[in-house]
Amino acid sequence: MTEIRNIEAELAQFRNRVLVAGVFVLVAFGLIAARMYHLQVRQHDQLMAQAESNRTAVLPVVPSRGQILDRHGRVLATSFSAYTLEINPSQVKDLDTTIQELGALVTIEPRDERRFRQLLAESRKFDSLPLRTRLTDEEVARFTAHRYRFPGVDVRARLIRHYPNGEVASHVVGYIGRINQKEKELIEEWPEEEQANYRGTEHIGKLGSEQTYEKELHGLTGFDRWETSAGGRAVRLLANTPATPGDTLRLSIDLKLQKLVEDMFGERRGALVAIDPRNGEVLAFVSKPTFDPNLFVEGIDVDNWRALNESIDKPLLNRALRGTYPPGSTYKPFMALAALETGTRTADTAVNDPGYWMFGNHRFRSYGNKPLGMVDLHRSIVKSSNTYYYSLANEMGVDAMHDFMKPLGFGQVTGIDLRGETRGVLPSQAWKRSAYKRPDQQRWYPGETISLGIGQGYNSFTMLQLAHAMATLAAGGQRHTPHLALALENAITRERFPPQLQPAVDLGYKPEHVRAVLNAMHAVTVEGTSARVFTGAGYHSGGKTGTAQAVTIGQKDRYDAKKLEEHQRDHSLYVAFAPVEAPQVALAVVVENAGFGAAHAAPIARRVFDYLLLDQYPNAEDLAAVQQGLAAAPIGTPLKASSLPWPPETPALSPATAP
Repeated sequence: MTEIRNIEAELAQFRNRVLVAGVFVLVAFGLIAARMYHLQVRQHDQLMAQAESNRTAVLPVVPSRGQILDRHGRVLATSFSAYTLEINPSQVKDLDTTIQELGALVTIEPRDERRFRQLLAESRKFDSLPLRTRLTDEEVARFTAHRYRFPGVDVRARLIRHYPNGEVASHVVGYIGRINQKEKELIEEWPEEEQANYRGTEHIGKLGSEQTYEKELHGLTGFDRWETSAGGRAVRLLANTPATPGDTLRLSIDLKLQKLVEDMFGERRGALVAIDPRNGEVLAFVSKPTFDPNLFVEGIDVDNWRALNESIDKPLLNRALRGTYPPGSTYKPFMALAALETGTRTADTAVNDPGYWMFGNHRFRSYGNKPLGMVDLHRSIVKSSNTYYYSLANEMGVDAMHDFMKPLGFGQVTGIDLRGETRGVLPSQAWKRSAYKRPDQQRWYPGETISLGIGQGYNSFTMLQLAHAMATLAAGGQRHTPHLALALENAITRERFPPQLQPAVDLGYKPEHVRAVLNAMHAVTVEGTSARVFTGAGYHSGGKTGTAQAVTIGQKDRYDAKKLEEHQRDHSLYVAFAPVEAPQVALAVVVENAGFGAAHAAPIARRVFDYLLLDQYPNAEDLAAVQQGLAAAPIGTPLKASSLPWPPETPALSPATAP
């Protein structure tokens, strides 16, 4: 019995062990099945992608950047394929020795090495950086034969941005450069789709139209899927999604006109903006001096950067967009319109001009202190009477002037399709309270209003704003947003997309008031301060000269340019429109520290009109004369204002008020 009980106990123990083992096996198989389900079903797509990535490599294909053209199809910016010698610093043990040995195979200038060192300091160590661009076929062959000696060094075919016109229109076109860390951080904030489009992209628009229309010019990145070996070497191409080239950007500027104006400035500093008043298209956008954008494409070297950045002439400053100047007497036509529109004066209101104007014990001077006698609105513009506008400013007050000038765009961002536009200063009492900290500085003093009437004082505007206002006046109060882009053209379908513009705004000026001012501006070119410059012109134009102080001259002192440093002399300005019958172009030009507006700024305007309206391009002798500040030589018989069919003549002064 005892043996039977022992056997039964052993059998029970065995069965328990079998049961436990069976449960363990079942649990183990269950876990395996669950894991297999998790891996084979739930994580199938993810693991399949990982496996595929181990077998294949996806490389981005950077698209060809879109061209930039002028309004007539002339190329302003393009891209071409070239070989570049590049170094990956993380794979090079001795960088100095490597560069020295490479110099025996290909030409490496000191500026190439300096530029490389600068890029190295600004980039991550595992970035591939260009040491030499635009290798010749012979240099490529020599390096390829010795490639085994240089791990981490390679020759790559790159699309290189090129600006065939060099310095011409550089402030408008802008340039591209290598993406820096700050820009990488900004890209990381973009939507995922846009971020993906920049994989593999090393350059981005930095300035001008290249920056404004970066995403349109960039194009769509393509992808190549390669089968790779265990060592990561490409075996064969599995799939290809070609890159889509960027759109072609057609600008409104005329390259030939742009170059003409830049040539006329010569070594002078200044700016010119010419606008079509019918639609806001910018025909010329000049800032002098300028720079070569090709220097920036692969990273500018230290010497060139220092020369540009430390120059007293500030060639990197876009004077047309960011340079602000007192408008001087070019402000008077707008003040005249303000007088009429606000009812402060009528066209035949006459003021005595003894050559100065007294405010309390302070004498405000006229140019040359010459008395003009009785002047009405027409004569105040033709003869550029300061007294007329001193008294007008006093009558209107600073806030009334501000409220009238603001819709014309003075002291406002115009909305042009370039980044970095400066607002300038259109003064008012509220502006002064916000601009200064001390209570005595915040207070507006009545005497500060007087000089505003002649475009001095706190007034400070860009040439873009002045040209924009002139275009609005020439269009009878129709204000168009100035713009540079004419169209974006799809590189494949050639379909054109015009820019999305704000509709024109009608400022509601009375036609008779506009005609009175424009008629007086036309008389300036016939019998006024710019008459000699426009002698014999084959069209009728209107304009107003201006001379703006660069430094303040004491009331008891006389302005003498010879006693002042060149950068302290008066600026030369001119605003104009043509033809008067149906204006097609309005412009504003400033020649810094050049003196009287008729001597330097007006001749440039004359050549702009000659080119646009008569298709006349000056010869070398004429260009040299303009550069030296010489007015146009008399050509033919001067026009008479009375012979014009438009605008109607301004009523003459009555005998009782005539000077």
